[in-house]
Amino acid sequence: MHSLAQRVLRTEQLPFTFCPGCGDGIVVQMTARAIDELGILDRVCTLGGVGCSSWIATYFNVDFMKVPHGRALPAAMGLKLTNPERKVLVFTGDGDCVAIGGNHFIHAAHRNIDLAVIMLNNQIYGMTGGQVAPTTPAGAITVTSPYGKIEPPFDACELARAAGATFISRWTTAHPWQLLNAIKKAIQHPGFAFVEVVSPCPAQSGLYIQGSSDPVQLVEWMQQNYITQEEMDLLSPAEREGRTLVGDFLAAIRPEFAARTHELIDRLKEEK
Repeated sequence: MHSLAQRVLRTEQLPFTFCPGCGDGIVVQMTARAIDELGILDRVCTLGGVGCSSWIATYFNVDFMKVPHGRALPAAMGLKLTNPERKVLVFTGDGDCVAIGGNHFIHAAHRNIDLAVIMLNNQIYGMTGGQVAPTTPAGAITVTSPYGKIEPPFDACELARAAGATFISRWTTAHPWQLLNAIKKAIQHPGFAFVEVVSPCPAQSGLYIQGSSDPVQLVEWMQQNYITQEEMDLLSPAEREGRTLVGDFLAAIRPEFAARTHELIDRLKEEK
């Protein structure tokens, strides 16, 4: 077994339960590399809600919490507030994060609490049978939109920006090394950090939306349709249609919620 897995992962949990061709395993590896390279294994805790990607939180050899659907962020805020020295990583899916958990997402970003939120976007509710999700493209056929989704997809990065997140990045599992760097930046960032990871789901979105369950074709689809600003600038307006930007979009500094909370507590203790 690879030495990285022996150092960072719960090896007794292996092999993964993810479907063949799923991108979740790549996120496990890149997060493991980030934790190992930063030397913070003893300071990390992970959380996951409900969904395929939320199980990522259980594979690291650290304390973790599995919480009800959409509720990973309030639990993560509690962990951070009780010990600001913790590095709290939240693994969530697009439905878990911006549908049922959307209100918690907005307030956690607005407070700018120091969390690294890694949201896997497979454009569908994968684990529960292929229902339409906030990130499902317009016109997509799913089991709950048999005539095509009629509203546009949600842009979670724009929501994070509007709500007040101070680090925002988007990559795909076809960009593993860029993703590794983004995860490291998110962990080190002193505020609410959001990393969207576009990930293939051969069993559901591949079948229903991209028209293929072939993992190779799905990786090629991501490489063609998720591109950097430099790549986008080389395309004509017509060629840009349907393509989505990837990259690090925001890195800003403003007061962080846990630090301000403990400053208030210390001040009140002194006054008392």
